[in-house]
Amino acid sequence: QVQLVESGGGLVQAGGSLRLSCVASGQTIGRYRLGWFRQAPGKEREFVAAISASGGITEYTDSVKDRFTISRDNAKNTLYLQMNILKPEDTAVYYCAVGNRNLSGKRLRADFGSWGQGTQVTVSS
Repeated sequence: QVQLVESGGGLVQAGGSLRLSCVASGQTIGRYRLGWFRQAPGKEREFVAAISASGGITEYTDSVKDRFTISRDNAKNTLYLQMNILKPEDTAVYYCAVGNRNLSGKRLRADFGSWGQGTQVTVSS
């Protein structure tokens, strides 16, 4: 069973940047599609971005396109999310997750298995 630990969250002003990291242990994640989700207070957990096992295919929800970049370093068993031009509506707990199948376009919470505990991102206006 893989364990995932997110870090890099914090408080930032609107327009600022943060870089989230997700370190995996217990299993090599290089063969798996990985994703980032977020959950704001009172809302459902929503898809943010995903990346294929090789890193060659990336996907984003429309609200973060051109602002967020997902990447991975399989040698370090680590997933990243670079977040630029942050907006107050990006405030949420951000979670990394391992995809159940290596198929692009799968964006439901049920399409992902192992989850981290999350890291809080707060964007002030």
